[in-house]
Amino acid sequence: MSNDTSYIAFLNYITAEFNRSLAVFISLFGVIGNILNIFVFSQRIYHWNSCGWIFLVLSIVDLVSLVSGLSTLIIAGWTINPTSYIGPICKIRAFLVFSTRTMATWLMVLATIDRWLQSSINARHRQKSSLKNSQLWTIIIIILSAICYSQQLYCYEANLIDTPLQCYGKTSVCRYLTDLSLALVTVCIPVILMVLFDKFYSSILEHDGSPVQLAINTFVYNLAILIYDISNAISFYMYLVFGGSIFRKALYEFLVSIKEKLTCH
Repeated sequence: MSNDTSYIAFLNYITAEFNRSLAVFISLFGVIGNILNIFVFSQRIYHWNSCGWIFLVLSIVDLVSLVSGLSTLIIAGWTINPTSYIGPICKIRAFLVFSTRTMATWLMVLATIDRWLQSSINARHRQKSSLKNSQLWTIIIIILSAICYSQQLYCYEANLIDTPLQCYGKTSVCRYLTDLSLALVTVCIPVILMVLFDKFYSSILEHDGSPVQLAINTFVYNLAILIYDISNAISFYMYLVFGGSIFRKALYEFLVSIKEKLTCH
């Protein structure tokens, strides 16, 4: 029994340390990177660029996803996570995290399709790549993603026990519905892994509700969330390395303009 207690304490300690260090690291670099993305893609050079518009909205969505997803984890590293015992905060966070991650995935798909249309040898295809179409599909993606995950406002509840997190789907139906939405709406490997993880650990919880197993579930679930959030944090650095001279030029011009404004004052 003493060994179990020590093991649980160790897992809880590692979970808290991950929330304090890794979550802060991802949040810091992700927030800075996405804010810089927003400033760069707001530059005049991208005003009439369909892909530029998509990446601007994507950066805003990634920023919202990071703040809503990681802020409570960082708090949990130092004190009690407010989503664990405050129902409305739990519901709003779940809705924002799931909907914005789905928006981000489909906006990347939209950007990929737009780039394909732009490079097509078919003139009709190239004509479909326009700012108006990008804005229309961006709005559709945002609305459908929000509708798809509006269920979280009902399904998620605080103060739960025998679940990976205290803020979690309150019934098995809710959990399966969330998993099904992820599988059907968001087409990417991380989401598939999350579905498999949730199914696997849900089955464990049904058979083993021991304190040791619950501590393991909490640790692995928090680690999975942090790994998933990395994808929302690295877009700026990917653009910087692989985005070509146009992005780097726009970033340079933005930084120069900031420097000039600071010098004038």
